[in-house]
Amino acid sequence: MIERTFKDTGIDVEKYLLVCEQLGQTPDPSKLPPERSMFPVEVLDAFILHDVLSDRWDGTSGYYMGKDFSALGTYIDIFNIVDPQQTVWFLKHIEYYNSKVINEKQEAKRKAEERKLKSNTRK
Repeated sequence: MIERTFKDTGIDVEKYLLVCEQLGQTPDPSKLPPERSMFPVEVLDAFILHDVLSDRWDGTSGYYMGKDFSALGTYIDIFNIVDPQQTVWFLKHIEYYNSKVINEKQEAKRKAEERKLKSNTRK
């Protein structure tokens, strides 16, 4: 479900359920767009930590390098995280999928700019 959170389907739970109803289909839980409220507390805590940690970017290539975890211990204390080990485990999964999506978008943008430059130089 964490991976599906980062896939931009353009549809939320209400729309999905409405489409299923209109088509006379039973909603498939594996296709249901996840909302944060569907996750257990440890995953919700991991999303909170992920949201407050700062991003790291490579200034030369524009490559997204992930979150800066140097303040993680402080945030765990501030937010009174009950199960830090489990929460950090989920945080790493969230970080993996988030980084993957950001870098895929950056790569697509870079390729589009390259194509645009090539087409402009041919003229």
